[in-house]
Amino acid sequence: MASRSSNRAAIPEAKSALDRFKYEVANEIGVPLKDGYNGDLTSKQNGSVGGYMVKKMIEAQERQMAGK
Repeated sequence: MASRSSNRAAIPEAKSALDRFKYEVANEIGVPLKDGYNGDLTSKQNGSVGGYMVKKMIEAQERQMAGK
């Protein structure tokens, strides 16, 4: 079955880095994310990974904008 996901990276070259970042964040917050199927995780667990990724990216951008 073909994937119906509309999730596409704005910069395709960044996909592998974003995947590594996702697993790093999941590990940091204790979500047992694994390569492949993760349907056994709750929406809350999956959402927390995405939310924390956004938080860390915003913090990094703020530091860059502040010249730190």
